[in-house]
Amino acid sequence: MEQPKTLQAAIKHYSDEQVCIDAVARLRWISGPECPACGHKEHYYLKTQKRWKCKECYKQFTVKLGTIFEDSPVPLTKWLPALWMLVNCRNGVSSYEIARDLGVSQKAGWFMLQRLRLALQNGSLTKLGGPDAPPVQVDETFIGGKARFMHKAKRERLSSQGGMQGGHGKAVVMGLLERGGKVRTAVIPHRKHNVPEKIVRQLVEPGAEVHTG
Repeated sequence: MEQPKTLQAAIKHYSDEQVCIDAVARLRWISGPECPACGHKEHYYLKTQKRWKCKECYKQFTVKLGTIFEDSPVPLTKWLPALWMLVNCRNGVSSYEIARDLGVSQKAGWFMLQRLRLALQNGSLTKLGGPDAPPVQVDETFIGGKARFMHKAKRERLSSQGGMQGGHGKAVVMGLLERGGKVRTAVIPHRKHNVPEKIVRQLVEPGAEVHTG
């Protein structure tokens, strides 16, 4: 399928909710939709409700279930153009641009960018865990070069700020592992209160069993 070449074309293309559902379904399920509850691949599509019904467990599910879009009031008709902007704008895109171009608040634009960046970083739209899924292990580590390999000016600057103890001057990376193989990672931008908790909420399903180090 030919992809939109301009933002105007992307907004017009993704103005149809069914087009958005089909696009997310292709990104999420390479071999076709499967039930998030039991994994069965045979289903009915309820066109008027825009959701599927599993032929095995009879549970209904939407394309947003278990994804970064699930608990957001922002419709897919806004999410998909935002994703297009993030992927196609070479100089990056800000929450203010998202707000201006897509008609959402700046706060909503920031929220969307955070989740989309994490999804692109991990190569998946789906969250980890869930009430019936294996536990999710969460831990953090410091990533960065050793002080002796740094340029003298940088080493002196970090030393004047309190030294290299406790990972000073290094990036903090969070790793999330669902027992069984699914992995997500996220760079923690700063060490302010509740930032790790917010990232966990963005990447892990509500009701999941989470273990921290």
